[in-house]
Formats: sequence, structure tokens, C-alpha cells
Amino acid sequence: MADLLGITWLEALAVALGTAGVYLALLLIVRILGQRVLSGMSSFDLVAVIAFGSVLGRAALGESPRLAGGVVALLTLVVLQAITGQLRSYRFGARAISNRPVLLMAGEQVCEENLQRCHVHPSELQSRLRLAGVRNPGEVAAVVMEPSGAVSVLKRGEPIDPRLLSGVVGGADVPQELLGVPGDRG
Repeated sequence: MADLLGITWLEALAVALGTAGVYLALLLIVRILGQRVLSGMSSFDLVAVIAFGSVLGRAALGESPRLAGGVVALLTLVVLQAITGQLRSYRFGARAISNRPVLLMAGEQVCEENLQRCHVHPSELQSRLRLAGVRNPGEVAAVVMEPSGAVSVLKRGEPIDPRLLSGVVGGADVPQELLGVPGDRG
């Protein structure tokens, strides 16, 4: 029974290193491919996430998974997540780990280059606009792909505080007439 549940110290080390390697590889892939990987999932995206989990599990636990190996893999993931969270609190860590927000629309103008950069198809942008209650492009002040993969739609009406666009790739492209004075509440 112990053979089915336990592992040796060497096997535990192999599980921890395998888990860390796959975690870092997945982190790198998300960093390279950008926020789109994290955005709302289509059926295709859901299949990919399930496959990622399967690959991660197989790589971390090897051919004959055991309870102790699973516990080591989970603990390794929790520790890596905690370390990553701590690194993000430093400027260099945030830059290395997180993607910056990216402007997808500046007023009515679609930022085609940024759509491509974020791997967002125009039909996905249109879907996000509809979900935000936008009936025509003239209602849009700005659309931003957030680091989390969420899409923020800022509508015309109240001026946008320029601080909200600070750090947004392409944020300077938002027309000046849509911006307010920083800190001004209208």
C-alpha cells in the first residue's frame, strides 16, 4: 500500500522540479502570447486549458502518479504562485511577469496593430462591445485589453481621467477631447 501512496525523496525532488519547469514554461507562454490567453474562453480555449492541465499533470507526476507526488506538485505550485505574487510587487518583477494593458480602440478608431499584438479577432472585439451595451462605435471613448485578459470598455460621456490610461500601451492615442483633467470630477 505504501508503494501506491508514497514516493522517495529523489522522486519528490523530480516532481517538484518537473512542476516548477512546467509552471515556468506556462508562465513564459502566457507572457509571450499576451493577455488573449487569459481572456474569456471560447470552446476552443476551454479545450486548450483542459489539455494544458493534462500536460502539466503528466509532466509533474510522471507515469505512475501517487498521492504523495500529487501533494508535492500542489505544494510546489502554491509556493511558486506565492513567489510570483511577491515578485509582482517589485517593478522589475511586474514587468517580467505581467503584460501591460493595451488600447484596442481609441474613440471610434480600432487599433488594428494592437488587436494583432493581443491576438484579438475583430469579431471578439465586437462581441465585447455588445456585452458592454455599445450600440455603435460612436459611443466608445476607449477599449483596453487588461493584463488579466478582461476587456474594459470606457464609453463617451464623462471625460476620462488621463491617469486611467497611464501605462496603457497606445493610451496616448485616445483623442484629447475625450480626456479630462487628472483628478477633476467634471
